[in-house]
Amino acid sequence: MPAVSAELDRLGAVHRVVETRDTKHAQEVTAAAVEAGETVAALGGDGLLRPVAEVLRGTASALAVIPGGRGNDLARVLGIPTDPVAAAAVAAGGHERLIDMAEVDGVPYLGIASFGFDSDANRIANETRVIRGNLVYLYAALRALAAWKPAGFTVTVDGVSHHLSGYSVAVANSKAYGGGMFMAPQAELDDGKLDVVATGRASKARFLRSLPLVFKGEHLGEPSVSTFRGERIEVASDRPFEIYADGDPIGSVPATISVSPQCLRVIVPA
Repeated sequence: MPAVSAELDRLGAVHRVVETRDTKHAQEVTAAAVEAGETVAALGGDGLLRPVAEVLRGTASALAVIPGGRGNDLARVLGIPTDPVAAAAVAAGGHERLIDMAEVDGVPYLGIASFGFDSDANRIANETRVIRGNLVYLYAALRALAAWKPAGFTVTVDGVSHHLSGYSVAVANSKAYGGGMFMAPQAELDDGKLDVVATGRASKARFLRSLPLVFKGEHLGEPSVSTFRGERIEVASDRPFEIYADGDPIGSVPATISVSPQCLRVIVPA
C-alpha cells in the first residue's frame, strides 16, 4: 500500500516492501527478517498474522500489525488503529509487548479457536464474496443459524471434564474474533491462560437476540453461556467439526489446545 510506505518514509523509518505470494512465501520472508534482526510489519488480516507470528515466536524480532483484512481483531484488541496509515505510525514509534500464543494440536493461533456453530459460520463467511467488511460475519451467523441443530461437546480443562449440548465452544487466547465480536472479554493476551466460552442450549430466537450482546462482550450473563479457564484444553464433539482460528480452519475435533506464555513480541501504541 503506497500510503503506508509514504507514512513510513515521512517518519524516517527504514523499511523495504515485499509482496508475499502465499503463506509459505510470507513465512520465508519472515524467517529472513529474523535472521537479519529486523522487525516484521505485516499488512493484512489475522489470517496473515498467524503464520507470520508462527515464525516470529520465541525470537528477538517483533511483529508490527498493519490491519488490511476483514476482521483485524488482533489489532483491535491491542489498541492498534484499523487505519493502515495510522497503524504504520504505531509500527514506527510504538513499543514492544510480549504476548501469548496458543496451539491446536501444535498449530499456532493468536486469537480465538472455535468450533460447532462457529465452524459453519466461518465456512460461510470465507465462501462469501458479495458482502465486504465486518458485516460478512453477521451475515454468516444468520445463515448458519437457519440450518443449525444442537451438538454435544466435551471440554476438559486441566483434567476436569465438562459436558454440554448446544451451539459452540470457543477457546480464547485473545478477547475478540469475527470482526469485533468480544466472545471472551475476560481473556488477556499475556496471562498464560486460555479462556473457554461455551454456548449451550437456547432457542434460536434467544440465541439471535443475544448475538448483538457479543459485540459488547455482554453475553456472558446469558443462562446458556459457561466459562472456564486453564492452560490445557481438550475438546471433543458428537459430530465432526473443523476448528477455526484467526479466520482459517487449523484443525478438527477431537483436539488438544495449549498455550505458550509471552513468546511473541508485538509493537503496540506507546
